[in-house]
Amino acid sequence: MAARHPEQFTVVGNHLAQHPEMSLTAIGLATHIQSLPEGTPVGIKALAAKFPEGETKIAAALRELEAHGYLARIKERTSTGRIVTRTISYNQPHLNPAFRGTTPTPAPVRPEAAPELEEPEPAGSVAETTAAAKPKPHAAEAVEGPPRTATVPEPHRAPLPTPRIPAHASPYEHTAATLLATLRSDDPRLLLSARDIHRLTPAVCAWLERGIDPVAVQRALTARLPGDLTSPAGILAHRLTELLPSPLPAALAAPNPTPRPAPFQTCDGCERAFRATEPGLCRDCAPLAIAAA
Repeated sequence: MAARHPEQFTVVGNHLAQHPEMSLTAIGLATHIQSLPEGTPVGIKALAAKFPEGETKIAAALRELEAHGYLARIKERTSTGRIVTRTISYNQPHLNPAFRGTTPTPAPVRPEAAPELEEPEPAGSVAETTAAAKPKPHAAEAVEGPPRTATVPEPHRAPLPTPRIPAHASPYEHTAATLLATLRSDDPRLLLSARDIHRLTPAVCAWLERGIDPVAVQRALTARLPGDLTSPAGILAHRLTELLPSPLPAALAAPNPTPRPAPFQTCDGCERAFRATEPGLCRDCAPLAIAAA
């Protein structure tokens, strides 16, 4: 049932509420921003402090709004030399001079769907402080945060690589487990539980089976880690899966071994050393023994 609101309401166009291309998070975030008074902070960290979606999901929603013309973020330098970001909210995309698309036609009203539970998103390290505006173009100043950096990848979906020989029987098991346990020496944030080490050891064995030096494996796992690392086991599993090198060609992976020479034996006749697979007589004494017989 719908009842008219005599006060404390916000008018939102159906072109936004029923946008056919934007995510539900972006639509909800745009509605929230349009309902705020001018000058309210709407940076990533400010919004993440109010809502449970997390910085990564909020940052993605803001980019959606920019792409569809409902938001503009402009960097400017103030008279004092500070770099600030102005955020301008548009309740009509055609009011945004930077938008080159068209306002979508509202889709037919559909029956209300049952609510769905959302999975928690890993917190990223994108940092930005902005200011919101009312539906018409206007803005407020806010000091810009640090530059955007790489975010923690979403939890891996592909299965972890497995070695040809089961980890419990692999000659690389001890090396792999030790490598994982000592990663915290390079970065204290890479402190893994015994359960995580047990789960990731087969994947490291798969790398070692392919001829990758343990030092190279360690560098691949620890290089350029994001600043806000909340799931060390998750990012290690992601890298072990996505960065797995291809196996060497068969000719290089299993070269023909050089045959080892026969061991030295002491001749039973002259006590001279000679090579043979079994003890006995040397090549000089053997004919003499046969003639004497």
